[in-house]
Amino acid sequence: MASPQAASPRRPGRWARFALVAGPGVVVMLADTDAGSIITAAQSGAQWGYSLLLLQLLLVPILYIVQELAVRLGVVTGQGHGRAIREHFGRGWAWLSVGTLIVACVGALVTELSGIAGVGALAGMPAPLSMTIVVVGLTLMAVTGSYRTVERIALAVGLFEVVFLVVAWQARPDAGAALAALTVMPWRNPQYLYLVAANIGAVIMPWMVFYQQSAVIEKGLTARDLPAARLDTAVGAVVTQLIMAAVLVAAAATLGRTHAYRAGSLDTVQQIAHAITPFLGERAGTLMFALGMIGAALVATIVVTLTAARTLGEVLGFEHSLARGVHEAPWFYGTYTTTLVLGGVLVASGVDLVRLSVGVQVMNALLLPLVLGLLFLLARRALPPPHRLQGLHAALFGTAIGVAAGLGLYAGIAGALS
Repeated sequence: MASPQAASPRRPGRWARFALVAGPGVVVMLADTDAGSIITAAQSGAQWGYSLLLLQLLLVPILYIVQELAVRLGVVTGQGHGRAIREHFGRGWAWLSVGTLIVACVGALVTELSGIAGVGALAGMPAPLSMTIVVVGLTLMAVTGSYRTVERIALAVGLFEVVFLVVAWQARPDAGAALAALTVMPWRNPQYLYLVAANIGAVIMPWMVFYQQSAVIEKGLTARDLPAARLDTAVGAVVTQLIMAAVLVAAAATLGRTHAYRAGSLDTVQQIAHAITPFLGERAGTLMFALGMIGAALVATIVVTLTAARTLGEVLGFEHSLARGVHEAPWFYGTYTTTLVLGGVLVASGVDLVRLSVGVQVMNALLLPLVLGLLFLLARRALPPPHRLQGLHAALFGTAIGVAAGLGLYAGIAGALS
């Protein structure tokens, strides 16, 4: 007779469980380093050299804290962010939060699709054609695929962003200059403050909270998966900030060496690529930049569009899961497709991507007090005692969130009013 121990199913080990659970954290973090974020980092390095590099590193733990709360709320309560706000604070706050989300999603989507159009222009492809390919391809992906399929596609295209680490290495940055610039922070300069706000908004975005809280639910994660989900989030937070830092370093080591770009003369993706690539080799540099930008923009487009459709479903009460077919969730797929189409049409009309991208990130920073405030209150109210944010833990998390939101708000207002 087999022993009870032998008969019982074998539980997966720690790393096996991590492999099963991982995905939502890395995907949302790769989406975090989107086209707008990359352009903001490049603009930062071009105008201020390495002065904003330290900020990228300081944002790693704050980014993890914010997204860990979203993970905790999702796996423990089984509720998406919009639904949790509606149930605990009422429909008014739910619609206010969804309104800010939609504004952030629209701004983000336009920057992602503009980034893709910019890369297409490098290859001589007109914007209407590149937008048509992206809209049709991503619509078919959502309609025909499951959550796991979409997650794998997002991971695959997002990993192209790692090429920016190679770009930074090839740019041969001056380590001494980088270390010396870590303490150079011209806080009284409004242009510097504006980019501080833009970088904070580029790292901590409203739609990331909504996406990851819903994604862990759709993947079927439970409280038992929380340790692995936290590790997934931590790995993603480190990777995304390394990529942001790499883009900034590459721009500082190339464009920052001259004074031609200090006045903010980078207006298109093509200008950024053409400015950086002479230092890296024309063909290789262009190819690396294009791969990184495409990966960043595509994964963020997937995440942002799904977030908008899911959250509207949570608040309005219609079915909002990739596990459902088109006939079972017509409003979900209709919202997803309509959002993509409208974004594609707007981008095909032509926009100033660099100014729009930096402006969108500043807008994200201005929205942080509302978004992070509701997240913190939910972690204090919606979670049961074993997982509730309380005591010293709550004080530390609250301080980190408050500093990030306050600094983003102050820098954004000061920079915009100058």
